[in-house]
Amino acid sequence: MNYGKHYSTVVTPQSEPLEGQVQNAAGGYAYPVDDWKRLDRFLILGSEGGSYYAGERKLTRDNAKAVERCIAGNPWRVVKRVVEISDSGRAAKNDPALFVLAMCTTSSAKKQAFDALPKVARIGTHLFHFAEYVSGFRGWGRGLREAIANWYDEKSPTDLEYQAVKYRQRDGWTHRDLLRLAHPKNERNNAVYHWITQGEANGLPLIEAFMKAEAATSEREVVALIRDNNLPWEAIDTKWLGSAKVWEALLERIPAMALVRNLGRMTANGLLGPFSDANKRVLDVLGGKLPRVHPFALLLALKTYSCGHGMKGSLTWTPVSAIVDALDNAFYAAFGNVTPTNKRIVLALDVSGSMDAEMMGSPLTCREAAAAMALVTARTEPNHQIMAFAEQFVPLEISPRERLDDVTRKMSVLQMGATDCALPMMWALGYGVATRYTYGFYNRERQSVYKADAFVVYTDSETWCGKIHPTQALAKYRQESGVNAKLVVTAFTANEVSIADPNDAGTMDVVGFDASAPDIISQFIAE
Repeated sequence: MNYGKHYSTVVTPQSEPLEGQVQNAAGGYAYPVDDWKRLDRFLILGSEGGSYYAGERKLTRDNAKAVERCIAGNPWRVVKRVVEISDSGRAAKNDPALFVLAMCTTSSAKKQAFDALPKVARIGTHLFHFAEYVSGFRGWGRGLREAIANWYDEKSPTDLEYQAVKYRQRDGWTHRDLLRLAHPKNERNNAVYHWITQGEANGLPLIEAFMKAEAATSEREVVALIRDNNLPWEAIDTKWLGSAKVWEALLERIPAMALVRNLGRMTANGLLGPFSDANKRVLDVLGGKLPRVHPFALLLALKTYSCGHGMKGSLTWTPVSAIVDALDNAFYAAFGNVTPTNKRIVLALDVSGSMDAEMMGSPLTCREAAAAMALVTARTEPNHQIMAFAEQFVPLEISPRERLDDVTRKMSVLQMGATDCALPMMWALGYGVATRYTYGFYNRERQSVYKADAFVVYTDSETWCGKIHPTQALAKYRQESGVNAKLVVTAFTANEVSIADPNDAGTMDVVGFDASAPDIISQFIAE
């Protein structure tokens, strides 16, 4: 009898666990990530829209339980991490940070959580989100009321005016609601507080301009108010937002993020188009430094704008090719300067069915996001090979110089299948490209070994169909190739598993669409 067929510590099917592994949502086995890594995944990726295997409610609850365990162990560390990720702009959306900060207000680090509120809730919309979240965890005691009051009191009258007209309500909360709960006391802001609660504006130029704009009856009047008072676009009645002249006035001073979000609208109303004077302003903004514009927002804007229609509603436009190119370049620039390692790197993109899930509640799929992240590294590293895998492992015929919208279209037509995250290492060992292998009884003649210094795998780690675990395949590759190759696992869902062995110093988990991820990957590979 061949007992080795039934048990081996070198070759184990992914349908059976290795020591320390847990079952993933696909039925295979992977390593559990600790709660602190899961906290990072949640803060950066969130759980909006759920995942392929878990609905939004379940994924949120599972992440919240992990956060609770972190808070129980070290709430001060949680608050510090929330501030670090939110304040540095590493996350595409701020909602998870506000949610976790609200959870921390019930812990022994509640004072630190309250003190951190202005750093995490930087605008009125953030504050409304926080108010909604915190109401689900505690009552409105003195500490919470003081924290909200301080948020208002610490702003100058000019800043507070801007917040009052730009961010007026969200989640059923208004500034009036919060002022009546918190009772801020800074006398220099009394005029703004009085307008918010009573509706009377005396000596408040921006608020007076806003009130005039609400009552305006002509496009010309609205344009003059915008130019004379720098009114934000959110303060303009929607009936005027289809006007090219109104947007021409707004474009003169519009913040970068608002510009990115409204490119389609400005193209649809004719402000942006072939030979348009407004194009130069847009191209100058996109070609410069974009403060607090996350790469994910640029990727989403690129996909939406290049499609020529919004994801909701009936608005359509003809994309301006120069603006598509500028968005493409801005996406790569948003990651900063990444130092090349000049190592031999396999960029392996999971294109299985589970990666077709939407990412962060957007129309972008995890597979499209993975392709975009891979191309950031590919543009930096001269010696790379881009591959796609599910239950097969095939070259991905894309160039790092292609536009992202072209790449995402190519990704969308790839055939999906079951997931085998061991394939990158087995391919490098020469066990086939387009054909699944059966470990021990290979169904094709072995090819030459590819000398790879690192494997960067973009996946959700829901692997299950392989005849060998990824960590065993990596060990085999190191042994047979003589290269102490590293493995970077880039996660695209906030789940609880990873194919990276936490006890292997040559493997690392990073979070997909962490704005610092490409630089972190580069530093790890170069070590």
